[in-house]
Parts: sequence; C-alpha cells; structure tokens
Amino acid sequence: MTDTREDGYDAFLDALEADEGYYYECSNGHGTLPPRRACPHCGDRELATAILPSTGEIVTHTLVTVPTPQFKDEAPYVTAIAMFGPIRLTGIVRGIDQENVEIGREVTVAIERDETADERTITFQP
Repeated sequence: MTDTREDGYDAFLDALEADEGYYYECSNGHGTLPPRRACPHCGDRELATAILPSTGEIVTHTLVTVPTPQFKDEAPYVTAIAMFGPIRLTGIVRGIDQENVEIGREVTVAIERDETADERTITFQP
C-alpha cells in the first residue's frame, strides 16, 4: 500500500469513510467538492461546508470491460455517476448485479480499497 495523501481530496475521502461526507457550497447555492478555493460555476470564494446527503441517485453508468491498470483485477465492473443533492460523485458500483444497475437507482456512498492497487476508491451500494 503506497497511498500518497492529497490534502483536500484525502480529507474528503476520510470524511466519507467516517460517514461524515461533505461538500462546499458557495453563497449562490452551487455545490462543489474539495479541494476547491472557489466555486467552479461562478467564481465565488465564499465557500461553506455542507453535509452530503446520505443517499444519491444513479444518473448514468457504464460497464467497464477494458479497465485502467489501477482496476485491471476488477473487470468487468460498473462505474456510475450519482447525484447526492447538488453534487455528482463518480464511483464503482458494488453489491448490485451488473445487469440490475439502472438510472434512478438509489445508492449510498462508501470508501473501499480496489483489488489491484489497494488504494481507496469511491463505491456505491444499494
């Protein structure tokens, strides 16, 4: 295991692991994920921490059969984007048969280790 910490991102993963997920919200109501110093939508620098909703909804997904080297031992697997309030997270779907992953499916977010590189990764579960 050779994790190299990236301050803002790793703090975000730490919070997800502790079931204390959060995001940043600007004074105009846009949501963004750490690490950020300004809103990517409007440039606002007044960012406040907001609690990430405990459940999200899959908005798109794909079956990966030719993975990147980091996930070569996990293929085939489903990668999805899920909306958690105003935030979109990308993760690997676990605990749902690949043929049963569908748009609109409610999921929770967790942090797990990938099988190939033993690094933390965002996962979605039913």
